[in-house]
Amino acid sequence: MAGQGTPATALLTRRKVSHSTHPYDVAPDAPNYGALVAAALGVPPERVFKSLVTEVDGALTVAVVPVTGELDLKALAAAVGGKRAAMADRAVAERATGYVRGGISPLGQRRRLPTVLDASALAHPTIYVSAGRRGLQLQLAPADLISLTAATTAPLATTA
Repeated sequence: MAGQGTPATALLTRRKVSHSTHPYDVAPDAPNYGALVAAALGVPPERVFKSLVTEVDGALTVAVVPVTGELDLKALAAAVGGKRAAMADRAVAERATGYVRGGISPLGQRRRLPTVLDASALAHPTIYVSAGRRGLQLQLAPADLISLTAATTAPLATTA
């Protein structure tokens, strides 16, 4: 489809990484957004991951966690050797990544940020992450996501 290109899809194409894009239509402010996205895509929600921009000891860090859980900020801080983690301000997150909230991809960010992927991703052959805009998800192998973002993995999510 024309017009679907984002910095994330451009990066995957340039690096020749196997992936597919999946458009969906879910209101960005819908309650339980992640579960609705999974349902719209027809995939188990534990395979759909959200990218959250956080600050660990003042440094921006991306946490990629399944939509079925919440980010454990203490676990994230520990995973990157920090003391305290908090969610980053929305404007700061959007400025640093070049994406809007609800469409922040762990790939193709304006500034490459340290990234931690929830270890549960490794249990799936492929996972879904934002393609860089609302209404579009990317499907790729967790190993490719780790390779492209230099991510570390750790248990980060608490199940809701």
